[in-house]
Amino acid sequence: MHQNLIIYSSTDGQTIKICKRIMSIIGDSKIVSIDEAKNENLSKYEKVIVGASIRYGKHKPELYEYISENCDHLIDTNASFFSVNVVARKPEKNTPLTNPYVQKFLSISQWHPSLIGVFAGKIDYPRYGVLDKFMIRLIMWITKGPTDTKNVYEFTNWDDVDSFAKKIST
Repeated sequence: MHQNLIIYSSTDGQTIKICKRIMSIIGDSKIVSIDEAKNENLSKYEKVIVGASIRYGKHKPELYEYISENCDHLIDTNASFFSVNVVARKPEKNTPLTNPYVQKFLSISQWHPSLIGVFAGKIDYPRYGVLDKFMIRLIMWITKGPTDTKNVYEFTNWDDVDSFAKKIST
C-alpha cells in the first residue's frame, strides 16, 4: 500500500510529468488518472494530491465531477491541489491568488484545499493537430506568447514544483 495518492487530469502530459516530480520528492506514492481515481479509496492514503491542466480556459469537467463525488474525503485527507496552465508563465499570474484559472476553480468548486499550487505548462506545437495548433497559436499571439509552431516551449518552473512538494511533505 502506498502512503500518498497523486491524481492527475492531463491533456498533453505535462501534468503527469509534474506529478512524477512531486512523487520523487514526497516518496511512497501512487499516481493515477482522474478516471482511475474513481476506484481508489481515499481514506487508505495519508496524503492526496490532485493536479489538473487547463485547455482553452477550462479544467476538464471530469475534475469537477470527481471533486463533487469525493469532496468530503478530499477535505478529510487535507488534500492538496495544483493547476497547470500556460498563463502561469507570466510572473503576475503565477500564484494561486493571481492566477485566473485557480480563482475560477475556487469559485466553481465546492472543495477549497488549504495547499494550492499553480505551475506554468508547456506548449508542444509539433504534437498538436491542425485545429489545436491554430487555436493555441492564436491565443499565444493575443497574449504575446511564442507563436513559432516548429518549437516546443516548456514554461514549468521546477523549483516552484519542488517547493510545493516539500510543503506537502511537512
